[in-house]
Amino acid sequence: MAALGWLTPRRRSATARSVLAGEASAEAARKSSQEVEETSTPEPEFPVSGDDKAAAFFDLDNTVMQGASLFHFGRGLYKRKFFETRDLAKFAWQQAWFRLAGFEDPEHMQEARDSALSIVQGHRVSELMSIGEEIYDEYMAERIWPGTRALAQAHLDAGQKVWLVTAAPVEIAQVIARRLGLTGALGTVAESVDGVYTGKLVGEPLHGPAKAEAVRALAAAEGLDLSRCAAYSDSHNDIPMLSLVGHPYAINPDTKLRKHARQLDWRLRDYRTGRKAAKVGIPAAAGVGAVAGGTAAAIALHRRRR
Repeated sequence: MAALGWLTPRRRSATARSVLAGEASAEAARKSSQEVEETSTPEPEFPVSGDDKAAAFFDLDNTVMQGASLFHFGRGLYKRKFFETRDLAKFAWQQAWFRLAGFEDPEHMQEARDSALSIVQGHRVSELMSIGEEIYDEYMAERIWPGTRALAQAHLDAGQKVWLVTAAPVEIAQVIARRLGLTGALGTVAESVDGVYTGKLVGEPLHGPAKAEAVRALAAAEGLDLSRCAAYSDSHNDIPMLSLVGHPYAINPDTKLRKHARQLDWRLRDYRTGRKAAKVGIPAAAGVGAVAGGTAAAIALHRRRR
């Protein structure tokens, strides 16, 4: 009993100390939590709702949509007998290059624009706009990146304007912007007289530095603060545009843009899947068959030239 009596007080004393220790620990945790809440600054919401000085600018090809919009437009025109099979083979070669290289080659882009201009020469602008609506449903709608679409919608939901900025013909860009519910589009302008295409451009293609100048001009006209705006692109050619804004995003970036974005701590988003797609920029959702088909057309064209 003596031994039991000696143990009992100690057991009770230990329990009391445990309770005291637990209470002290809980109090310290509560105070620490309060101090963190009082001293830490929460990450600011972006995009900022109701900020009428902010807007978003999205590149089109391989940023909003898989592949080159001009190629898909060409497919639609071919279906409508605007040009012959040999012209389609040329478009296929250009698209195959775009997919396999993962970046915009100026020479190929110029060839694509020249082909498109020669095809639409003599046609009415209103005719191409109407056809563009049909082609969007046939070839483009299913190639919109859902992730990029969600980013654009976030800006719209915040009450901000959202613009496409692309080297593609402005008529194509306007159709896509309208169908996505965006504010509008900046694109390459083809010359027209009395509503009929002449086969020439007004100035130069909206590419590289020209995009940055277009965004700068639009921001001035709209009263925007570029430091509060966002821009999105997949290509290193758009670094001038991305560098203009306070919130640059690299979307499905090519190798040069990925490296540049990491150096400057820009945000990156990649909606492609698969190791090969991440490496060279092939839109995985388009499927290996599409790439193989474009490559086969390119090989056939090469053999025919020989």
